[in-house]
Amino acid sequence: MGKTRVLVIEDEPKVAASVKTWLEENDFSVEIAPDGAVGQYLAFNNHYDLVLLDLNLPFVNGYEVCKAIRSVRPDCPIILVTALGSVEQKLQGFDAGADDYLVKPFDFRELLARMRALLKKAVPQAGERANEVLRIADLEVNTGFKTVFRSGKAIDLTAKEYSLLEFLMRLNGRIASRHEIVEAVWDMNFDTGTNVVEVYINFLRKKIDRQFEPKLIHTKQGLGYFLNVLPPA
Repeated sequence: MGKTRVLVIEDEPKVAASVKTWLEENDFSVEIAPDGAVGQYLAFNNHYDLVLLDLNLPFVNGYEVCKAIRSVRPDCPIILVTALGSVEQKLQGFDAGADDYLVKPFDFRELLARMRALLKKAVPQAGERANEVLRIADLEVNTGFKTVFRSGKAIDLTAKEYSLLEFLMRLNGRIASRHEIVEAVWDMNFDTGTNVVEVYINFLRKKIDRQFEPKLIHTKQGLGYFLNVLPPA
């Protein structure tokens, strides 16, 4: 079995070199792209198991590169590694299709942990059904193709919106706390001071519930969120 291939899109030579050296010491195969245009080209024309992506890049910014890679490599894990650390910037990154977000400066051990978590998640487990279909009322999710339909109408979701929806559907109506959602959907301990869960629940409601009946996404005050035909008691 070959080494895990990582594309590092980073315009600061010293940062890129240190990340490359450290990853190679941990048995990864690493290729460096010095700007967004080169990074996008390499991602389109080569297979990588994971992409580490900066946001402040020459020629094409990281958000656009992330969207482009996600459009052609929907299953490739993408971690944004950047000095831009506001909540709005993180949300924009997740909306662009990123799987995780790490703010510079960072500890290499944390980066490795996040990479391993995403790589493990990306590999289908033995016996996993490739095209499992989850259904609640007229909402249908195909986990293999990652498609979502409601009343036969295709619903376009970002990567994080899809992950949140699939997680809630798999609970079969059980309430998920904010902490559970953060751990399951964002993989690592997200900043508990942010309202990212609430923001993404609202995103989903606009796309899944706004134009349809019955409403499926519910809040149980003080406990969390659940997805079911019946409203909270």
